[in-house]
Amino acid sequence: MDSVHGGFWSDFNFKWKKESKQHKMLVSQARHVWTTATLSMYYKDPAYDQMAQHGFEFLRDVMWDKAYGGFHTLFEIDNDSLKLVSKGKSAYGNSFAIYGLATFYKASKNTAALELAKKTFHWLENHSHDSIYGGYFDVMAQNGDWLLEQEEDLGYDNFIRKNWKDQNSSIHLLESFTALYEVWPNKLLKKRLQELLVLVRDTITSDKGYLYLHQERDWTPVSFKDSSETYRKDNFYLDHISFGHDVETAFLLLEASHQLKIINDSITRRKAKKMVDHALDWGWDHEKGGFYDGGYYHMDGTRKIENEAKVWWAEAEALNSLLLMAALFPEEKRYASLFKKQWEYISNNLIDTEYGGWYVEGLDTDPDAKTKAKAHIWKVNYHNIRSLINVIHMIKGDFQLISH
Repeated sequence: MDSVHGGFWSDFNFKWKKESKQHKMLVSQARHVWTTATLSMYYKDPAYDQMAQHGFEFLRDVMWDKAYGGFHTLFEIDNDSLKLVSKGKSAYGNSFAIYGLATFYKASKNTAALELAKKTFHWLENHSHDSIYGGYFDVMAQNGDWLLEQEEDLGYDNFIRKNWKDQNSSIHLLESFTALYEVWPNKLLKKRLQELLVLVRDTITSDKGYLYLHQERDWTPVSFKDSSETYRKDNFYLDHISFGHDVETAFLLLEASHQLKIINDSITRRKAKKMVDHALDWGWDHEKGGFYDGGYYHMDGTRKIENEAKVWWAEAEALNSLLLMAALFPEEKRYASLFKKQWEYISNNLIDTEYGGWYVEGLDTDPDAKTKAKAHIWKVNYHNIRSLINVIHMIKGDFQLISH
């Protein structure tokens, strides 16, 4: 907790000493609100209530844009004050604000948090939602305007995606709307949650069972398969198979379907299984365990793992989804054994038994991860906490997705 500027400190080295810029990014600040609220409900410890309240107040008092609405993306520490450095708004970032606020309300019954979550939803509805093709644009101007005709890079965050939609903001809007709908069963929210469920499941997810990373406004997938190999590799981050997102989305789809109370939703269940199976078929290290970061389908139909990194968040999400598959499809014994192997992989390669926390990457693919930063604006613990708590509930037999 940052008692000087508000919110939470962001940057810690491998020994958990504060180090580096300490920027305040909406995503990480909101994720900490979600985590502390979740831990408050799990442990029944008032200390976590205070942490969550502290984070909520920072979102409300500092990160909310009082002129145009919506949440700002990034502040930096400038001497004794905070300076706004982001030039645009992000649906992705605002989705995590909703996620944190809705969960804080669930834990605390603080109605101010719920009202701010509702306000954020309506802001996204008015500024980010595409009423013609459905879904949401991630990147907007500071006042919420779309950037469809913007030709120059004016320093906007994620400017490359100004004309595009993307899986990452879409799946996390799905996630946050699910959390908000649990505490606020609003008709419009339900409609948008249903819209996102179908879009993510049937349009953004391919027939093979993986997510297209980016799409044109009309949801045509963005692909560099017919470009030169050099250009394709330079733009790998925009077009590849992300196994971590695939296994995470399998869970998020099932969670949304459960919250919407869709009875016997065999379509979503079948697609979620297909996503996990595709990732296991190709992205799983059968020898050591763990999922690789990224692969690519080539024009001739061949496929190749092009990034063998085993990143902490993907391995956490995989643990959750593997045990969920074992519970939903008990006739397939492999899921339970793969879950155990995944936990062994995490225990041996990601958990730091000396200083605590998780390494940014598995030691088998990056031995130097031992001395890399334990936390920064993109590395917080919401993936870890969610996975571990869900897994504990599944083992105990009281996980909502499978207990009703």
